[in-house]
Amino acid sequence: MKAFKIPESVLVVIHTPQREVLLIERADQPGFWQSVTGSRDSPSEALHDTALREVYEETGIRADPHALADWGLSNVYEIYPVWRHRYAPGVTHNTEHVFGLCVAPDTEVRLDLREHTAWQWLPFQQAADRCFSPSNAEAILLLPRFTG
Repeated sequence: MKAFKIPESVLVVIHTPQREVLLIERADQPGFWQSVTGSRDSPSEALHDTALREVYEETGIRADPHALADWGLSNVYEIYPVWRHRYAPGVTHNTEHVFGLCVAPDTEVRLDLREHTAWQWLPFQQAADRCFSPSNAEAILLLPRFTG
């Protein structure tokens, strides 16, 4: 039996103290730049754990669990039709929970090339402009609120 994705996910804005934001390009949609995202593996997986796991799987960054900040924001959005087949029949919306992760400017990034093909650090306003996802762009623009 096919295992469907859980329509609850995380968005992790990885940034430096200087408010440069890491963006990664999707392998299945060239030109689609985004922050780290990913769905819960199970309904019992804590969102904090989902965020840490996705950061490691997508970037190779082993984040300090205490450095990961839950921004207390969530977005409900319609799942793009191109990805709807990953969800159970009739599921059309996803709830995304936003986290921030501050890392050193020289943090090494190692992509899983099955998921992402390129990465770049950009000043937060430029990163927001580059994102294909409106909710991702909005989260990045909130970075100054969460970084003082």
